Amino acid sequence: MTSPEQSSPQQHADRSYRSPAGLAGGVLLLALAAWLGGDALVRGAAHTKLLAVAGLLFAVPLVAAFTLRPLVRAGADRLVVRNPFRTVTLPWAAVEDLRASFSSEVFTTDGTKYQLWSIPVSLRQRKKANRQAARAAGRPDHHDPHLGPAPAAPPPRATADRALDELRELRERGAKRESAQGAPVVKWAYEVIAPCVVGAVALAVLIAL
Repeated sequence: MTSPEQSSPQQHADRSYRSPAGLAGGVLLLALAAWLGGDALVRGAAHTKLLAVAGLLFAVPLVAAFTLRPLVRAGADRLVVRNPFRTVTLPWAAVEDLRASFSSEVFTTDGTKYQLWSIPVSLRQRKKANRQAARAAGRPDHHDPHLGPAPAAPPPRATADRALDELRELRERGAKRESAQGAPVVKWAYEVIAPCVVGAVALAVLIAL
């Protein structure tokens, strides 16, 4: 469900992870909101038009925040986690561990936990990968007697587990680098929060009238 992308040949460690399912769902929801809101703005009465504007102001940033905005970008020196309402920049030296149980999470050296929204965990996919690995482990090896045994294929892994394996490898490679030192930096996404709050207040006022 996530797709690692290499940024350039010179910076082969740079990778970005997004959820294709989240992107597709966000586009569909935004298209639906545009259709319903546009129809209300064209055909509705004055009060209905105001409700439509307030509803769009509240819903569009919220949908975009949870579907289009989430991103994890990993470079040689740091991990950038962009979640719905904040962006966290973590130098590799500040990262203690990365885990994927029911959700993907990164833990810092000071004990803080941040969820990786753009790397969702699929328990169904993980169970399927485990079944395939178990079947492969119980299958006898077939090889050409003249060439020797065939190399064993790597066990299948769920997408989230593969992504976190790659991130752990980048962390181990870069944690001791001088340019990867520092403390986590958190920035709130006020460009998402502000319109949502304004839209919610406007909706409450219009509904109360």
